[in-house]
Amino acid sequence: MLYELARHEPLRTVAWDSDVARATIQAIVDETERQFDPVLGWPAHPRDRAEARATDPGLTPLYHGACGVVWALHYLQAQGGASLKADYIAYLDAARSRNQEWLGEVRDAAAASYLMGDTPFLMQQWANAADRSVLNDQLAHLIAGNREHPHRELMWGAPGTLLAAYFLYQHSGDPRWAKLYVQTAATLWSQLLWSDEFQCHYWTQDMYGRQSTYLDGVHGFVATACALIKGRKLLAPDDWQQWERCIVQTVSRTATEDGQGVNWRAHLVTPAGEQPRLLMQFCHGAPGFVICLGDLPAGPLDALMLRAGETIWQAGPLTKGANLCHGTGGNGYAFLKLYQRTGDAKWLERARAFAMHGIAQTAAERAQHGQGQYSLWTGDLGFAIYLWDCLTGEPRFPTLDVFFAGASEQATLPPVL
Repeated sequence: MLYELARHEPLRTVAWDSDVARATIQAIVDETERQFDPVLGWPAHPRDRAEARATDPGLTPLYHGACGVVWALHYLQAQGGASLKADYIAYLDAARSRNQEWLGEVRDAAAASYLMGDTPFLMQQWANAADRSVLNDQLAHLIAGNREHPHRELMWGAPGTLLAAYFLYQHSGDPRWAKLYVQTAATLWSQLLWSDEFQCHYWTQDMYGRQSTYLDGVHGFVATACALIKGRKLLAPDDWQQWERCIVQTVSRTATEDGQGVNWRAHLVTPAGEQPRLLMQFCHGAPGFVICLGDLPAGPLDALMLRAGETIWQAGPLTKGANLCHGTGGNGYAFLKLYQRTGDAKWLERARAFAMHGIAQTAAERAQHGQGQYSLWTGDLGFAIYLWDCLTGEPRFPTLDVFFAGASEQATLPPVL
C-alpha cells in the first residue's frame, strides 16, 4: 500500500462555489484579526503548542506562529484576496524578541532559520523599510553564516536561507543576494553524498539528536531541490545541468511504485529501530515531491509526477485538517501544480474539490476546539491562501513559491558577479 488508509477520509461531494471560497477567506481573516493580542499575538492551537512543546500561549515562528500570520494577512491583502482592518508589520519586532526567547539555548544556532528563526521576520521588515541598509547587513550575515549549518534542510539549514537569498534577489535585483545564493548552492553541492545501494546522491541532516537522510518536502532532498529549481537561472548553465541530473536521478531512484501508483518514503535509509512508512502529505510523501518539483523544466520526471498526482487523488483528503504541511490543502497544491504544468482542467477540478472539503474541515475543527488555527503552514491562514490560488488557478505555495507579493520575475536573469 502506498499510503496509510487511516490517515485519509472520503471526499465530500460538494460542488465548487467561488462565492463560498471567497467568503471563507475573508471569514478566516476577520476571525484572525479579532483574536490578535498586542502582547501575545495570536493564541496557539493546542496541536501546534503540543508539537512545539511550548507553554507560551502564543507561538511566533513563520512556520506555525505570529510571523507567518502577519505574512499571510498582508499577502492576502496585497493579492486582493481579503481586506484588513489593521497593519501588523509593526508587531514583528516584539514577535521576533519573543521568538528568540522561545528558541532559548539554540537561539544563536537557529537565528538564520527560514521557518523558525529571525530571517523571515527581517525579510518582512526589509520589504517595508524606507532604508534597507541595516537590514541588508543583518540578512546577509544570517544567510552567509548558515551555509555550513549541519541540518542541511529547509526548516533550519542552508536550503532555507538559499531560498531566502533567491527571494531577496528576485524582489530587489541586488547582486549581493545572487552571490550569496550561488555560494550557498556551491556549499550544498560539496556536501552531497553518494549511495552505492540506491545509486543516487543525498544529504544527511544532523538534527533532533540523530543523523537522518530525509527525502521529503520540509527536511529532505526534494525541499532543497525546490530552492535550486527556483533559482536555477542564477547558476552557471553547466552547474545547473549537474544539479538537474542529480535531482532527476535521486527522485527517480527513490520512488516506490505499485502498479501505476507512486509515492516516496520519508528517509533514504530508514533509521534504526523504525519501520519504513509511506505517508501521503506535503511534509512526507508524493504531494511534497510534486509541489517542490513543480517548476522543474519538462523532462524525464513528468510521467512520474502525473502518476503521483493520481495516487494523491486516490488517497483522498487527510484527516488532520485542511492545513498545508500535513493536511488537505497541502495535498491540493499538488493538483494545482499539475494544472499549471499540463493545462489539464481535471487537476484544477480536483484541487477545488479538495478546497470544498477543506472548508468543511476548517469549520469542524473550529467547532471542536473552540478556536481557529492561527498559523501559516499548519492552520487556517495557509488554507485561506490555498483557496485564493484555487480561485485564480495560479499555484504559489506560501513562502515556498513566493515571499514578496508582486515580486518581479525580471531579477531571475543571471547577474554579473
